[in-house]
Amino acid sequence: MDTQNLEKAAIKIQSWWRGNLVRRTLLHAALRAWVIQCWWRSMQAKMLEQRRRLALRLYTCQEWAVVKVQAQVRMWQARRRFLQARQAACIIQSHWRWHVSQTRGLIRGRYEVRASRLELDIEILMT
Repeated sequence: MDTQNLEKAAIKIQSWWRGNLVRRTLLHAALRAWVIQCWWRSMQAKMLEQRRRLALRLYTCQEWAVVKVQAQVRMWQARRRFLQARQAACIIQSHWRWHVSQTRGLIRGRYEVRASRLELDIEILMT
């Protein structure tokens, strides 16, 4: 073998070796990039899940607040209607009691006024 063939063979071996080194370096870089991308995607998924849970928690808090306010308003309305009905019942009862007391003993009779004395003839009917 002459020196020219040896140089060509050495150049082929060197280029093959450099190609292997470059391919290995590129493979390691690609693997590292892939690992970083996987980590970043998992972090994004975790952050998205945290934001989703926070939004859900805020939504449920707002919904419970609305439900509580609605319950308070309904209770206030029901209590107001109850108090109005109770007041109406008390008024009706008081009027009825007055009416009953006025008509319980119906007094019928006649009377005459004379100059010196009062003469009464009273008939009391109990109903």
